[in-house]
Amino acid sequence: MYRSVKRQRNIYDACMTQDLFRQNAYQTECSATVTAINPEGVVLDQTVFYPLGGGQAGDTGVLRLANGSGLAIADTRKIKDVQGQPTSDILHLPAPGQEGLLAQLSVGESVTAQIDWARRHRLMRFHTATHLLCHLVPMPVNGCSITPDYARLDFHMTDPLSKEALTAGIAALVAAAHPVALGSVTDAELEANPALVKSMSVSPPRGSGAVRTVQIGTGDLIDLQPCGGTHVANTAEIGAVVVIKIEKKSANTRRVVLGFAA
Repeated sequence: MYRSVKRQRNIYDACMTQDLFRQNAYQTECSATVTAINPEGVVLDQTVFYPLGGGQAGDTGVLRLANGSGLAIADTRKIKDVQGQPTSDILHLPAPGQEGLLAQLSVGESVTAQIDWARRHRLMRFHTATHLLCHLVPMPVNGCSITPDYARLDFHMTDPLSKEALTAGIAALVAAAHPVALGSVTDAELEANPALVKSMSVSPPRGSGAVRTVQIGTGDLIDLQPCGGTHVANTAEIGAVVVIKIEKKSANTRRVVLGFAA
């Protein structure tokens, strides 16, 4: 994609992208400065676009140029270093067929980053719903996918699960309007309490001194675990979510798929 772009910058020299979505998942746009352009996309000094990670899909939306034209963004990813490890730089991937518009961008130029809010809000609702599912099925998770159309969790277990019971359980937790709050634990606290990590396949990033957490419920704690994704502020905002499928993926894996009620 965009191999014809001649003003390619060294994307690994870009400054760390400030991830505004970590502090406020409801912020839908921000002003930003282009810090790098490469054949795959655009890096900004700050962004409201969530990059693919932790099972959650990357955001889509528009980068609005100073002349009013909009560069459609089809996906968002973290840039990987030469060892293949994710960095703190976030790459906004343009939809195909916009070579001319992309060529108008220059490093140092100001743009307005605008996410597709309707799509993001569905992701937020589904992501918080998967945390409710972790409460209802207190088993290790060995796979996760959160999209705008469905969410799934793979549980490491052998016992059967009931679609009806899980759907009713989620509905009760949604109706209870539990608050959802962001917090953090230190690396040492996480090491001392490994049960906080529900996922077998995704390890929380360590080394910065603190790991971001998501807590559902206050006096009546529903869920607490490390998570870098975007979430709604209250379970009531999730709305009607149902279990649409339960599959036996292997002898030790049960997959639960969530969807929005029709």
